[in-house]
Amino acid sequence: MASVMIVGASSGIGAALAARMAQGTELWTVARGGEPSTGGTHITWDATQGAFPADQLPERLDGLVYCPGSIRLAPFERLTDQAFREDFELNLLGAVRAIRAALPALKAAGDASVVLFSTVAVTLGMPMHASVASAKGAVEGLMRSLAAELAPRIRVNAVAPSLTETRLAGNLLKTDRQRQAAAERHPLGRIGTAAEQAAAAAYLLSDESRWMTGQVLHLDGGMSSVRRFG
Repeated sequence: MASVMIVGASSGIGAALAARMAQGTELWTVARGGEPSTGGTHITWDATQGAFPADQLPERLDGLVYCPGSIRLAPFERLTDQAFREDFELNLLGAVRAIRAALPALKAAGDASVVLFSTVAVTLGMPMHASVASAKGAVEGLMRSLAAELAPRIRVNAVAPSLTETRLAGNLLKTDRQRQAAAERHPLGRIGTAAEQAAAAAYLLSDESRWMTGQVLHLDGGMSSVRRFG
């Protein structure tokens, strides 16, 4: 049975992925808050508060998914140094700490997969996204570097969503008008779901993606590559 660790499993995409992987997987969930209802082994850890508790990890991990992220939207002139630091701390350094701690267990598997999360805003320049796009751009750089360094024993890929129906995005989807405007920005005419992002992560964890590393799956309703006219 494959052993998979999901960091950020208490809500949003991480919770959807944990629910999807609960059956048929030796599941390890990580969150700063309460234990998810999916079962498995839970580790309490705040990704912004220092080293990962590596002594709580199993000897072998077939997969690691790092889901924590931020949506900080503000004009550039209002973004302080501290805002940039906080986004880098959560999005990049948290991933670095989790992967560093899990690396011996991932190497022990011999054919493991690491999945990170980026954002459509890295590929598609978007106003008021300077901080989060910078942090997620660093995540994509980390992903590609590790994909090269850890091949062939460990694959490293990323998923880059657009706006997704999660608690994190709640402030952007409070009203019907906001929801309609958000949906219309996407060529497929709707907002993405956590379950769809979880399915992409599950694919990258599976044997079906064994010929893929160093790649970004753009699960963004076509926003990064398609334009509609009329």
